[in-house]
Amino acid sequence: MDAKTSTKRNIISRLSYTFGAFGHDMFYGTLSVYFIMFVTAHLFDKSAGGQNDRMIGYITMIIFLLRFVELAIDPFIGNTIDNTNTKWGHFKPWILAGGAIGGIALTILFSNMGGLNTSNPLLYLIIFAVLYITMDIFYSFKDVGFWSMIPAISFDTKEREKTATFARVGSSIGANIVGVFVMPLVLAFSINSNHGQGDMRGWFAFGLTVAAISFISAVVVGVGTKESDSDLRKNTEKTSFKVLGRNDQLMWLSLTYGLYTAGIQITNSLELYYFTYIIGKPSQFTYLAALNTFIGVFAVLAFPPLAHKFSRRNVFFLAIGLLFISIIVFALAGTSLPLVLTAAVLFYIPQPLVFLVVLMIISDSVEYGQLKFGHRDESLTLSVRPLLDKLGGAVSNGVAGLTAVLAGMTAGVTAGDVTGRGALIFKFMMFGIPAVLLLTATLVFYKKVTLDEKKHAVIVEELEKTWHQHLADSSEAMADIEASVDAQATAADRTTNFIIPVSGELLPLAKVSEEKFADGTMGKGFAIRPTGQTIVAPFDGRIEATFPTRHAIGLRSDNGILALIHIGTGTVGLAGNGFTQFVEAGEHVKQGQKLLEFSDWVIKKAQLDDTVMVVITNHQILKKFEYARTTGDVQSGDLALALSQPDIIVPN
Repeated sequence: MDAKTSTKRNIISRLSYTFGAFGHDMFYGTLSVYFIMFVTAHLFDKSAGGQNDRMIGYITMIIFLLRFVELAIDPFIGNTIDNTNTKWGHFKPWILAGGAIGGIALTILFSNMGGLNTSNPLLYLIIFAVLYITMDIFYSFKDVGFWSMIPAISFDTKEREKTATFARVGSSIGANIVGVFVMPLVLAFSINSNHGQGDMRGWFAFGLTVAAISFISAVVVGVGTKESDSDLRKNTEKTSFKVLGRNDQLMWLSLTYGLYTAGIQITNSLELYYFTYIIGKPSQFTYLAALNTFIGVFAVLAFPPLAHKFSRRNVFFLAIGLLFISIIVFALAGTSLPLVLTAAVLFYIPQPLVFLVVLMIISDSVEYGQLKFGHRDESLTLSVRPLLDKLGGAVSNGVAGLTAVLAGMTAGVTAGDVTGRGALIFKFMMFGIPAVLLLTATLVFYKKVTLDEKKHAVIVEELEKTWHQHLADSSEAMADIEASVDAQATAADRTTNFIIPVSGELLPLAKVSEEKFADGTMGKGFAIRPTGQTIVAPFDGRIEATFPTRHAIGLRSDNGILALIHIGTGTVGLAGNGFTQFVEAGEHVKQGQKLLEFSDWVIKKAQLDDTVMVVITNHQILKKFEYARTTGDVQSGDLALALSQPDIIVPN
């Protein structure tokens, strides 16, 4: 495939995946925010009286309980997807199935099932429960499958980052734009405007539209993306959620985020109620949703510079402070649309920032757990965040349903019917409970979550020292690796010509400023003061270790030689800024193949040494270790070392 064709495919794949994220989060936004509004305000007729409130209570309880049941099923969902093997790949079958079945179920749930809700309430509740859990499970299959596709779409780190950024923007727009057209669409298809609230026919049309867009976006992902084939993706490790309980930083952060997301989602789910029953103009909710659609994109893009300038921890506290200010303004806004919009926008701006802070710390906790327990649980660790979002959704749906009943905001009620007591109860539930949850979450974060950028950099440095003993993505023991020489190989076959990985000035390791390299702790080798900025593979072999900071890479030759290439001194603190990685752990590479690129000016701007250090970490077992030269100017691809291993016989 030529470069032009490859670029075109990458663009198509990226845009297809972005549209998939758009439809996926539009579905989730509908399910977590607007569906409960339909249940409490439109599913039943006002004349039903007490039976109305009881049925709303039953439905709310079913949703609440089923969401918790579904949380227990999630670990099996991930395992099922990992073990799915079709000609379309692991993920696409589940994305398409989730889009189709989830969409059909959602459409039916946005109806009264032909009047069954009043003619046979018990049967309605049974069918409702079956449909809801079916929809939720298939949504989870789609959710896990969709976000797990990023590593499968490309092994190019730069392309992954672009795909993930585009997808995050698409998902942010999808989650918010649904609020822009919800009321216009409902009113357009309603026979009775019902004081601007619409009727059941309009809400059914809304549910059908969201379901259709979600399904179409799933089809686009299926057609427009392609999973990359690699032996790496066949090597999966089955793990258990039990291992996560030992990771104290992950657990404290999970408690923080669980409390936070429950509080946030309660307020978010009640905003349409505010416009409907406090202001009395539900159509004006469109203004808020439109503002949040644009603000969400800018908030996502603002995170990297903010985190760089203030640190992620301080961004978290700044975001929480803004949330409390917005809650106070919102609680005092009354029916003033300008104040309500100002407060609601201020409430939304920090949410993408907190989300990204939490996502980064969860990612860092992978290395924290690896260093602490010698076991890397990447996919399992990253699955915690969506589980907590679902937990928050379950809590918010339960609180929203309870609030509607207690505040008297159910079917047929208008803003004029809501009493002062009802409005007070509503504001307490919308602002008071979330404020308590957010305060508790902040205290837990402040006291217990200590994993920041500096601590993570230290962890990565420690892992780097022992990478060859605790290989991040290999199930082979060190002894097996050192003995992995083909029994039939000749002595000549076991000789490795080790080439210079980057152009520059060659110098002895003893002259570098990094002590653990200069004193031989990390191994035996050489250093290069670089004039080039591309690192290539020094031999044919396999990538054994990569680092989240992308400043170093560990390789194993086809005959068992272990090498570490480390770019600069103190560069782990750059947290990957200025580094691009083109290969992944487990991937086989050919001598001279591009592995990494680094921006020399980024390193020098940070006043760091850019010297590249290259070491053979298992040099003790080598029979021959000869330098082609030790000083002078060299070019990438020049011979650096001649290496061979002892005669090791490996049983067949």
